[in-house]
Amino acid sequence: MRIRAERDDLADVLTRAARGVGARSPQPILQGLLCDVTGSRLAVTGTDLEMTVRTKLEVEVVEEGRTVIPARLASEAVRKLPPGAVVMSVADGEVEIVGGGPKFRFRELKVEDYPSLGEPATGGTEIEGNVLTKAVAQVGVAASGDDNRPILTGMLFENHDGKLRLVCTDSYRLGVRDLTDVEAPTEGLVPVRGLRELDRTIGADTIAVHIAEREAVFTSTRGSLTVRLIEGTFPNYRQLLPESYPNRLVIGKEALLEAIDRAALVAEDHIPVRMAMSKAGVEITVTRQDVGGETEMVEGEYTGEDLTIAFNPRYLNDGVGAVADKEIVIETTDSLKPALLKGVETEGFQYLLMPVRL
Repeated sequence: MRIRAERDDLADVLTRAARGVGARSPQPILQGLLCDVTGSRLAVTGTDLEMTVRTKLEVEVVEEGRTVIPARLASEAVRKLPPGAVVMSVADGEVEIVGGGPKFRFRELKVEDYPSLGEPATGGTEIEGNVLTKAVAQVGVAASGDDNRPILTGMLFENHDGKLRLVCTDSYRLGVRDLTDVEAPTEGLVPVRGLRELDRTIGADTIAVHIAEREAVFTSTRGSLTVRLIEGTFPNYRQLLPESYPNRLVIGKEALLEAIDRAALVAEDHIPVRMAMSKAGVEITVTRQDVGGETEMVEGEYTGEDLTIAFNPRYLNDGVGAVADKEIVIETTDSLKPALLKGVETEGFQYLLMPVRL
């Protein structure tokens, strides 16, 4: 195998494919990138068997062939070469990467040891790339990072009245995003870890979503991302979304984020932030016995009975930050029931947050 390509283009496809390679793997071959050169195209694959990234690049092909190269070393080596043309070749068990003078040589991994992955599914529901990645980022903040509860580490792709709904929960908060312009694909529970790689691996103007029985495939002009679905039943979240709330606070997003940030300086994750809501707005207070406290008033428009409710500061910050509007709405029932956060103007995103008992 022997190809010639521009440094930046080659570094791009290698680096994106390498995001599919796990940090640690019991199988040394999975620390490599499968490079397949046919016709005028280089196809690069990186996988940890749970997530697979495939990228492609039109190159000058001197000799076709297949090889497995060390993922981190090869991608970093190409990136550190001087600008211009790079030649990558394989001979006698070595991968040679040359460009602008410097020459790297790495031991080739055995291509016959690389797992047979099959071809990814094609077609599916097409979604604007920036719409999908932003929706994933919004909802994904509510996902759990605890691998001992795998169902809560996933994002539910659900058919809601024929349109696509994305849902995540870690049992303390719930994120829901309705994409009312997108026809729902087949339903499935997709690992959030893989979804967070969408923009950095195959981000493009349009992304096609295909959900099969055991995997979800996302494809674009830049390649494909395949992730294995999580098996199990997602919690029944619908019963947590009341149709109306008696109390409503409208407040500036940035002002509230800044206030939460100051309160978090004292609170850290384990100390709740109190929000005393009244006609004057909301008074934010945090008290920590061994340190001190912080109090401030943030203006807002409030309707309902005066109410004091407390939240985990990080969870509250995540929810406020996920709202796309400049002004947000916080709706409450009482100090013990979940509060609902959403935008004033933009519909489709809801963030439900459990309060901390005072």
